[in-house]
Amino acid sequence: MAEPQASVTGSERPLSPHIWIYRWPLTMVTSITHRITGVATVAGLVLVTLFLVATALGRDAFNFAHAALAAWYGRLILFGFTLTLCYHLLNGIRHLVWDTGAGFGLKTSRNSGIAVIVGTFILTLIIWLAAYWFAGALR
Repeated sequence: MAEPQASVTGSERPLSPHIWIYRWPLTMVTSITHRITGVATVAGLVLVTLFLVATALGRDAFNFAHAALAAWYGRLILFGFTLTLCYHLLNGIRHLVWDTGAGFGLKTSRNSGIAVIVGTFILTLIIWLAAYWFAGALR
């Protein structure tokens, strides 16, 4: 077998940038986050399904599920579910716009990514304020 040839300059081959050195573009971050929130949304829907099953099983199962979701950790999980659902929805709308061929410019795609992130927090806040309002906690 032939021996590997040394480089012409005698230096080592350059290494590609490491993941922690490379500056991630916003479109890359939003794409990865879209996939993660898709999985988290499925997990949240499993919890919603379990709550509905507990409702169908009777009063004791419902009271247990309601107590778990009304506790601080249950509300934190529900808040996270709402956040992931809103992000996935808004970024999905962004992808639908991209499917029409619009919004691929560098500035437009960056601005739409920022709009998705800001919109996610605003929509989540609106949903939670509305939920507390209708429950009578903000009156």
